[in-house]
Amino acid sequence: MAFANPGARAYQTQSILTASPGQLVLLMYDGCLRFMAQARAGFALPEDNPRRIETIHTALLRAQAILSELRANLDMEAGGDIAANLDRLYDYHLRRLFECNLRKDEAPLIEVEGLVRTLRDAWAEMLRSNENRVA
Repeated sequence: MAFANPGARAYQTQSILTASPGQLVLLMYDGCLRFMAQARAGFALPEDNPRRIETIHTALLRAQAILSELRANLDMEAGGDIAANLDRLYDYHLRRLFECNLRKDEAPLIEVEGLVRTLRDAWAEMLRSNENRVA
């Protein structure tokens, strides 16, 4: 996300540098959802718009990069069944977004967006619950 205001860019950088690992995961989910929304906006462009394919493709690649990073950072040893299930889920998300990009079919995108939003909301709730226990 490009900011015209250097202060906004500095704020974003500082918030990332000071975020806990749990907050970073939440930021990654938010970024993934933002890129999927950009891809949906690309699908809304007229089919004869020369920027349509590029918009969809670029946004999907960015969403896939975030999902790949989330997947690569799973601790399979410490995470046990939860990490294994997330690994399979991220793999499914990546395959569906690949299919969406290949066929320029919006249906897989809508499906994955809903799944990622569910994960994001559950993660945010877990972080809130942990903050309340500490306080």
